[in-house]
Amino acid sequence: MALRTAAVASLVLLVAPVAAFNPLRSVARVVGGKPSSTPSKLGVATRPEATVDLSVAAPLTPEEVRMQPPPFTLADMKDAIPEHCFKRDAKRSASYLVRDLLIVAGLAAAAVAVNNPLAWVAYWFAQGTMFWALFVVGHDCGHQSFSENKALNDFVGHMCHSSILVPYHGWRISHRTHHQYHGNIDLDESWYPMSKTDYDNLDLSGKLGRYNPLIMLIAYPIYLWKRTPGRDGSHFLPTSPLFKPSERNDVLTSTAGYFGMIALLIGLAVKTSPMFVLATYGIPNIVFCAWLSVVTYLHHTDDTSVWFRGDAWTYLRGALNTRDRDYGIFNNIHHDIGTHVVHHALPLIPHYHLREATEAVKPLLGDYYVEPTKSGILPVHLVKEWLDSTRACKYVADEGDVVMYESDVPMKK
Repeated sequence: MALRTAAVASLVLLVAPVAAFNPLRSVARVVGGKPSSTPSKLGVATRPEATVDLSVAAPLTPEEVRMQPPPFTLADMKDAIPEHCFKRDAKRSASYLVRDLLIVAGLAAAAVAVNNPLAWVAYWFAQGTMFWALFVVGHDCGHQSFSENKALNDFVGHMCHSSILVPYHGWRISHRTHHQYHGNIDLDESWYPMSKTDYDNLDLSGKLGRYNPLIMLIAYPIYLWKRTPGRDGSHFLPTSPLFKPSERNDVLTSTAGYFGMIALLIGLAVKTSPMFVLATYGIPNIVFCAWLSVVTYLHHTDDTSVWFRGDAWTYLRGALNTRDRDYGIFNNIHHDIGTHVVHHALPLIPHYHLREATEAVKPLLGDYYVEPTKSGILPVHLVKEWLDSTRACKYVADEGDVVMYESDVPMKK
């Protein structure tokens, strides 16, 4: 018996260390539990069974990734893009402008020659689209991506924008502010969110008008004259808070261009008739304004976009939270303005290199880049994305340095 007891004791001494070793101990998280005072059947107090959570941290969703500072820099983005994408070719840029002007002239001549109701309706949409294309050429001039010659850029920009009733320098300067501070709730110039408190303080008409699709279609001329609701200023007055004193002459020059175009239109109306000017120019200009408002809204407003306050904001984080959109057949017509993320980050890249630059940089961006929905010939999918975002994007939280859009409007399934 003594030998048997000794053998059992020896076996226990050998096995106990092995049984006590738990390879999960280094990775397991033990939750709860105090030592039990309840005796076991062997008469020895035992520990309770530990609850072991073997799960690992779930990977971040793309939305959560975009709420974190990016692990790359603007210089990294630039290095990922082929060097030739940054080359500004005046002749190549001018060829797109000549193409646009020929189409504008051809459309007007065809509408006047055919002169029937269906032709006029088609003309209004087509010509309004071409006015939008001319705006994009002027837009590139404002960014100095049309050519390496600033004087040429500003001259072409003036001609393009004045012809469609946009004050070139007034717009250029406010647009520069938008690029510098996009994503910053307090400093961005266009399509920035309001806080929940400000939204709650709106009257019913204000809430109904907040990102209202119908109002959006005619918002651009109002913005030029009155700026965004809640902010003072005009794109036509050099004393506006939008501008520095040193920019006075530029603003006056573009304002003169704007009113010079109005004078030409009045002269044309006297020479022909007001209805002729309305049909050939006025209605297409309204279509152009609708294009501009909807496209710029789609590029800067999405329920997955992130907005920043204070030190959480950086130029790069703001640029990464713009959105690319696929406009189908219109991509080439309006000079690939839908490739917007790279444009926002590196606006000196000419429009004819934006697609290549975007493809080159996407592996670096990873989840910080939101792939746009692929379009068919016509971008009908964007109608739903546009309308859905006008319901989903009403305000952001009053507090927090990193926030996303919220809404009090029930979403349609």
